[in-house]
Order: sequence, then structure tokens, then C-alpha cells
Amino acid sequence: MDKITAMQVFISVAELSSFSRTADRMGLPKGSVSGAIQQLENHFGTQLLHRTTRKVTLTQDGQRCYVRCQDLLADIEELEGMFRTSNAPLSGRLRVDMPSGLAKIVVQQGLAAFLSAHPDLELELSSSDRRVDLIQEGFDCVVRVGTLQDSGLIARPLGQLQMVNCASPAYLEKQGCPQTAADLQRHHLIHYQSAQGAPRDKFTYVMPQGDIQAVDMQGALTVNSTESYSAACIAGLGIIQVPIIGVREALQAGTLVSILEHLPAPAMPVSLLYPHRRNLAMRVQVFMDWMSEVIRKQYVE
Repeated sequence: MDKITAMQVFISVAELSSFSRTADRMGLPKGSVSGAIQQLENHFGTQLLHRTTRKVTLTQDGQRCYVRCQDLLADIEELEGMFRTSNAPLSGRLRVDMPSGLAKIVVQQGLAAFLSAHPDLELELSSSDRRVDLIQEGFDCVVRVGTLQDSGLIARPLGQLQMVNCASPAYLEKQGCPQTAADLQRHHLIHYQSAQGAPRDKFTYVMPQGDIQAVDMQGALTVNSTESYSAACIAGLGIIQVPIIGVREALQAGTLVSILEHLPAPAMPVSLLYPHRRNLAMRVQVFMDWMSEVIRKQYVE
């Protein structure tokens, strides 16, 4: 195996902490992955990885080698890019993750046209409501909705999703329609919990002067899926606060009703996250540019 490929294998093993997952990601036999690491260790004359039955971690020399290999491969990518024409066909595999609701409503709107324009691309689209580990799970980029945590990743803001307070006609007929924040004490909120152990959510709204207030509401149901969240509201189980794009059709059909419009929830930021690299592969850059335009033009207000 040539040294450039061996370095790519080493970086993948370091990021995934796994020989088998690297083999799956790169389409190589597991023995070839082990051989590439052994080749580099013999070449550099030092141990790069600690190997146990449970995990693979970098040694101190391995950490230094990891950083330098990233720089070297980035330089090679930049050098190759100097001689590529702007209309050169894109090829290779892309691994992208985004919330399931956003994937359904946003990307599928124009995904067929994008893939038709780049027939040599292979797209792996993961769509779930859990927060994947971009590095450990080998994604090229992810879309995240909500406030970002400090993750060491590069964030590309796309805009803000406008929110709406919703209830079903059946719920409002039974419980009445709240008119003020004080009325919420006798209503039910469908709680959304993205991860086990996360704090219980509240009904949150923005005051005219910009202050954010939160009302702790009762509620018999907690869900961790955006589809279940909307479905439970349509079924009359309580009130939800959700991005407008996720319930636009239900509002138009009358299966959901907008309420408390004078108490809007804070808009939710939408961001693209990708690993810290000086030069991203062209296929990743092109996909992120396309996705940014789709989200900004059609769905972010």
C-alpha cells in the first residue's frame, strides 16, 4: 500500500477508534487496514496506536503523527485541486446526517436533481433525531437545528427556523384555547426529549422587548422523535412548539391550529457542521453549497 493511502487509513482509524469500522468506511479488508498501520509504524519507527480488545487509542507519537498526516493530506488535496477544472465531474462517497424531519421536508425536495447532475456521487444520508458523532461515525458533514455546543467542529450558519405554537382542533374543543401565558397552567404540553436524561422542556416564548420566558407545563407524554411529536399533537394529546416547516401541511389541512401567536417561541438556528480541515474534498464543498441554498431559499426565514 502506498504511503498516502496508508496515512488515510491511519487518520480514519484514529478518528473512528476502530479497525473494522475503517475497513467498512474505506471498502478495504480488515487485514489491509492492520497492514497499513504496521507499515507506517515500521516506517516511522514508533508505535502509533494502543490496541486493546475494547478500543484503539493514539499514543503520544501517534497524536503528533495524526496532526502532521492531516496537514500533509490537505496539502496534497490542495495541490491536486490546482489542476482540476471547475467543471470536472464529482465522484466518491458522501456521508451526511440531519434530523429526520428536515431530511424529509428539505433535502428530498431537490435531491433527485442534485444526484442526476452528479451521477458518479454516492450519497449516504442518515436521518435520525439523535446527535451523531461526526468524527467517530465518519460523516463528512451534518445539519443541526438548535443551539450548538462547543464541539471543535467548524460551523456554517444557515439561518433561523421560525417557530409556531400548535394544537389540534379536538384538543382545543376539549380544553379550550389558551389566550395568555397564565392560561397554560391548565393545559398540557407534549414534551420533546432529544436524549435520555436531558432536562424537561418548557413552553418558551419571546416577550415584545426581546426577553425570553419559560412556563413549566404539565404533560403526560414525552417523545424523542419529531414525527411522533407532531403526530401526538394531531391526535389531541397536547400543545407543541415546532418549526413551521415541519407542520405547514398540517396547518393548511386544518389538522393543526396555530395558537398564542403573540407568544412566539425563539427561532431555532440551523447550522452545517464539518470537521476542521484546511481543504475539504470538492464533493463535500459542492454538496454543502447546494444544501445551504436549498435550506436558505425555501425553508429558513
